[in-house]
Amino acid sequence: MNEDQFRGILETAVRNNASDVHFEVGYPPIFRIQGDLIGIKGPPLTPSDTESVALIVMQEEPDLFQGEFDEVDRSYSIPGLSRFRANIFKQRGALGVVLRVIPFTIHSFAELNLPRVLGEISLLPRGLILVTGATGMGKSTSIAAMIQHLNLNRRAHVVTIEDPIEFIYPTAKSLIIQREVGADTRSFQSALRSVLRQDPDVIMVGELRDRDSMDICLKAAETGHLVVTSVHTVDARRTVSRLVGLFPAEEQSSIRLRLSESLVSTVSLRLVKAKEGGLLPAVEVMRATRSIQEAIKDAGKTDDLEHYIGQATELGCQTFDQHILQMVKAEMISEATALLHASNPADLKRDLSFG
Repeated sequence: MNEDQFRGILETAVRNNASDVHFEVGYPPIFRIQGDLIGIKGPPLTPSDTESVALIVMQEEPDLFQGEFDEVDRSYSIPGLSRFRANIFKQRGALGVVLRVIPFTIHSFAELNLPRVLGEISLLPRGLILVTGATGMGKSTSIAAMIQHLNLNRRAHVVTIEDPIEFIYPTAKSLIIQREVGADTRSFQSALRSVLRQDPDVIMVGELRDRDSMDICLKAAETGHLVVTSVHTVDARRTVSRLVGLFPAEEQSSIRLRLSESLVSTVSLRLVKAKEGGLLPAVEVMRATRSIQEAIKDAGKTDDLEHYIGQATELGCQTFDQHILQMVKAEMISEATALLHASNPADLKRDLSFG
């Protein structure tokens, strides 16, 4: 496969609103469109085809595939079309490549069907904001919308640490510095250790991966910075448990205390099928209240977080099921879809039956 053929496939993917493009040996190129995998017409790819794709993406580092190699993330761009986040890996001795489509345009909360309260959360002066969800649920897109809202409405110095850089922020009110792991810094940990010496107001970390990163993010939030990052967890309760679980048992009580004092919001995402086609985000929003802080601090109360979130609707908080119920009432999704994605299907079914 040559570069013109590769770019032609990516152009077709963007034209058809694909979110991901797969290049894997034994299959034709495959698009993910509205959650479904759709193969394009053509012969299955050979090992030389996928190696060619990998070399096109990695054109500045072709020697990377020599010797020991596991996987690597890189960004790729076609001017005038789109940016892409590429993951290159080995499977059964051959190379595979998956590209996530990253549009040049950063969409607003309204365009993404995200709750308006995210605008308020984006402009908080300090604290830790966690955007959570499974892979492909829209975490990066939502964080980009939050940073862009801040960019348009606040004069702040924003430093992002990403692997790789995804969205490019246009010049507006804020000064935004974007650093890519591998190209601009050795590692997340190295960049995080030095970021506090770069006079930031806001720090965006692409993904919270380990105990050291968590500790540094907490320290940054504790010292008056706004920290925005993502976690691969499905809701607020599991997010708290996951982060506390990164630390040894003897440290978990103090971590719970620090997290209760620093965590200002979690935004958790699930994509659900819309009645009119396409996907819509169902969103759980947690903002720190006294009850929620106590539930984070006390391991015996963490399971009650969903209850406390549901009681704080005046602050813009909402559980998944509250949002899903709103979407059914607005005829955005079907009852069957709602029950499929609900946290508590039996309770939601009862609420639906009562109108």
